Amino acid sequence: MKRYWLFIPIMACLVLAQCKSSHGSDKEISGYNFSSPESSIFLPAILREVSGIVMVDSSSLACIQDEKGIVFFYDLEMKKITKQINFGPDGDYEGIARAADTLYVLRSDGFVYGIKDFRSDSYNVISYQTEIPSKDNEGICYDSHNRRLLIACKEKTGKGDLSKDERYVFGFDLETERLSSDPVYIFDMKEILDFAAANDIPLPMRGKKKGPPEPYLNFHSSAIGIHPLTNMIYILSADDFLLLVFDQAGRIDRIIKLNRGLFNQPEGIAFRNNGDMIIGNEGMKKGPGSLRLLSFHPGP
Repeated sequence: MKRYWLFIPIMACLVLAQCKSSHGSDKEISGYNFSSPESSIFLPAILREVSGIVMVDSSSLACIQDEKGIVFFYDLEMKKITKQINFGPDGDYEGIARAADTLYVLRSDGFVYGIKDFRSDSYNVISYQTEIPSKDNEGICYDSHNRRLLIACKEKTGKGDLSKDERYVFGFDLETERLSSDPVYIFDMKEILDFAAANDIPLPMRGKKKGPPEPYLNFHSSAIGIHPLTNMIYILSADDFLLLVFDQAGRIDRIIKLNRGLFNQPEGIAFRNNGDMIIGNEGMKKGPGSLRLLSFHPGP
């Protein structure tokens, strides 16, 4: 009888080990260990509402915050702001991108400021009225392969129910300075939900008036970036505490659940050239904004 009860725990351990092996850890799946960032940095008070980040060299970030028309340059090694550029009036700024020596700052209504020769004291600020149809946009990044900016619409675009389950990303061509007439990416919420179900990824549940609760996804983009080595598209959804990864065809490739204790309000994403990722988080209540640094460890 004793052997029988000893056998059960051993078998249970084997089953659990097999289950874990079949799904893999965050690190095995994504190349990053989201449960244990390489390091964490708490930002100064002026960046409590950090809303966008981008690498400007191997150790420095350009950061923006929600309200001020200022770019703050933050040194990751010295852990301090080393420079700032005033580019515009106070506003609702929701993303920043870099193409060579030009920075691009996204206002939530789709207006974009370009800061040319930002490394020079004689930098020049230009502006673009992108005419993007969405009036609520969060997330901008540079697509070097197509020499364009990608601008992520936070919610549905257009009136009615036709687009309520879709999220759009438009392209802004830097040569013609024109917005793509159609979205360059359309992400279907149903496809994402089906992918989560097929891969046993738990999502928040929403109650219904009739029938059992069902998985629910807001997918309100808060940042967008392109991985420098894999060319995959990374989109943060702060409301869902999720990082969604898509291939260049716009197909969902993976969904990563973020730890709320570490990523309390993820609003910015940046990559080093070697694939290391940095996620910027707004501070909660009176707490400071933060950066989580994640080393990239590609699989075999």
